[in-house]
Amino acid sequence: MTASRISLWVFGILALAFLLAPVLVILPLSFSAGSFLYYPLPGLSLRWYQDFLTSDFWLPALWNSLRLGAATAILAGGLGTLAAFGLWSARFPGRQAVMAVLMAPMVVPAIVVAVPLLLAFGPLGLTNSFWGLLLAHTVLGAPFVVVTVLAALAQFDAVQLRAAAACGASPTRAFLRVCLPQIAPGVAAGAVFAFATSLDEVVVVLFLAGPAQRTLPRQMFSGMSDSISLTVMAAAMVMVVLSCLLLLAVTLLRRGQKA
Repeated sequence: MTASRISLWVFGILALAFLLAPVLVILPLSFSAGSFLYYPLPGLSLRWYQDFLTSDFWLPALWNSLRLGAATAILAGGLGTLAAFGLWSARFPGRQAVMAVLMAPMVVPAIVVAVPLLLAFGPLGLTNSFWGLLLAHTVLGAPFVVVTVLAALAQFDAVQLRAAAACGASPTRAFLRVCLPQIAPGVAAGAVFAFATSLDEVVVVLFLAGPAQRTLPRQMFSGMSDSISLTVMAAAMVMVVLSCLLLLAVTLLRRGQKA
């Protein structure tokens, strides 16, 4: 192994340690028998997980997040796939501008997206509603689907669509029977990213959600603002586990796409 390769590995390990250190330091507190955020731990206990699973606030917030994330993955997956296919198959003036608009929610701060959505949804009665949150999260998650589907379409041979048309298939049937099965791993990976985006989002929820739309990140934010309870650490552990599962799902989908 050359010196440059060793240096690259060392830099990568240090960077990974820097990113993971805060998580690795905080999460053991969820098993603390005490009631405060401090080390050394006075003992080990599962009391905070019990509080999380039996609370009238935390568990419903988790279910709301999972339900919203699943709906976002489905809606963003469908709309993002159609948008990506349209951008891939059509060549029209302003295509790059359309692409930039679709990608904007990925790069602009969340509050910049939240304020216009609040002003737009208010007159339509979509604030303080599940559907308003779903549309907002779809706006944030769809760009990830567009990116992954475009990457999958880059490996798709458009001649197959022309062959299907020559055999009498309509454009819709050709897309569903020929193209979609081959780009399905990219669609699924984008949907997983959309789910993760919805699961993590808190700024838009603070602007648009009402009391009935309390998600897990919002509950964690409120828990740290009102009174610091180690139940927040248990909720953080749940979020980390879900994130790891989503990362594993994306890795398996990418391997399936390459195969």
